[in-house]
Amino acid sequence: MRSVVIIPARYESSRFPGKPLVKLLGKPMIIWVAELSALAVGQDNVYVATDDERISKIVTKAGFNIVMTSNECLTGTDRVAEAASKIKSDIYVNVQGDEPTINPKDISNIIKAKKLHFDEVINGYCAISNQKEACDINIPKVIFTEDKRMVYMSREAIPGSKDGEKSSINYYKQVCIYAFTLDELNDYVGYGHKSALERIEDIEILRFLEWGKKIRMVKTEPGSLAIDTPGDVAKVEKRLKDLHYV
Repeated sequence: MRSVVIIPARYESSRFPGKPLVKLLGKPMIIWVAELSALAVGQDNVYVATDDERISKIVTKAGFNIVMTSNECLTGTDRVAEAASKIKSDIYVNVQGDEPTINPKDISNIIKAKKLHFDEVINGYCAISNQKEACDINIPKVIFTEDKRMVYMSREAIPGSKDGEKSSINYYKQVCIYAFTLDELNDYVGYGHKSALERIEDIEILRFLEWGKKIRMVKTEPGSLAIDTPGDVAKVEKRLKDLHYV
């Protein structure tokens, strides 16, 4: 059973234009993500999906596969779906291009979970370490059932508390590793537009939830950091050093 990683990468970004190519300790972020993904599935099974020639040129030079996609993709998952239609595989893992501290073991565990629960979309999560993260709208928070089925995901701090006391609540955040089949990706694109909650929250996995698709959350190692704004670069570089990736 073949598993591939597809990394969606868009140059234009309202909060951080050119984000995939930002240098982290001298190396473009998209290459960090591709190299770490390759540790899980092998370099031949890593693809970057983009509509930008600048990204394509750097990825190709680094020896990774590139798939050119439309510039009209609604989300990263729509871009992954377009790329997946050109790649023969059983499992398609979407690793976000702004997660340069991703743990390869987490990618492997997401793939294992998909093989066990082939009829469910798989997504990663980990614990939130502090109240600041819980209240950060750039970090999607997730709640799920005892058997790890996703109930909802929001940029707000969920679950809420009737008395307003948050210090005793265990919060969890989304880690942007997903696993799909081609049929699931085709259904996602076939929806034709962003769903209501997806549009409000700006969280693309909610499109699956709103039409009733089961989503299973899989625990990942804490410490993964995403880059959403230029202000995140310094802390991510520090994390890369702490992980001894340099």
